[in-house]
Amino acid sequence: MNVMGLDSAQSEGSATQRAYQMLRDMIVTGELKPGEKLKIDGLRQKLNIGASPLREALSLLTSDNLVERIDQRGFRAAEVSAENFDELLVLRCTLEDLALRESMARATDAWEESIVLAHHRMQRAKASQSSSFEQLHKGFHLALLANASSPILLKFCSQLYDLNIRYRYLAGNALDYQRRDVSDEHKGILDAAVARDVDTASERLLNHYKMTGAFLSGLLGRGGLD
Repeated sequence: MNVMGLDSAQSEGSATQRAYQMLRDMIVTGELKPGEKLKIDGLRQKLNIGASPLREALSLLTSDNLVERIDQRGFRAAEVSAENFDELLVLRCTLEDLALRESMARATDAWEESIVLAHHRMQRAKASQSSSFEQLHKGFHLALLANASSPILLKFCSQLYDLNIRYRYLAGNALDYQRRDVSDEHKGILDAAVARDVDTASERLLNHYKMTGAFLSGLLGRGGLD
């Protein structure tokens, strides 16, 4: 491939990655609604990205279960349901319990410093109501697992985080959810991890997910995400 062809391929790849990230964020945060048809022409004008990178990005997002194909060339944002959320919660608890235990079994001072720093950054973003909070929130949860020596497992955990967090965005700022002290829950998980108390860290992490799960399952059951 000549230099011009290489530059073109790199530019196309960069555009695809940009489209992928933008579409992913719009779906996860609910800007693109569940079941909404994702028309290439409309997205091209909205995102100022070419049709080819958009199609590539949408195909990638089908692998992430955030987009569904509706015919040979059509796409829509993935639907949501109580059954889908319950499955995600079970998978997330099962896989993150496994990853956390493996990560803590291989604990090092560097890993400990990384989770303390990730927690600090997350809390600072929350206190300042920074737009970076969600990214740092995910960063904290994945930092807890990062010492596990299973790249495929960690990839699944990251994907499940995105699928799960989509439901939280769709739920919005419901009052019952806001009464929880989520910051205290995060601190409790961190403290147990730093103390190398595997069982307590796992119990607190899974309870953290299950409390959110119980709230969101109830909301889904009442049709509150429509």
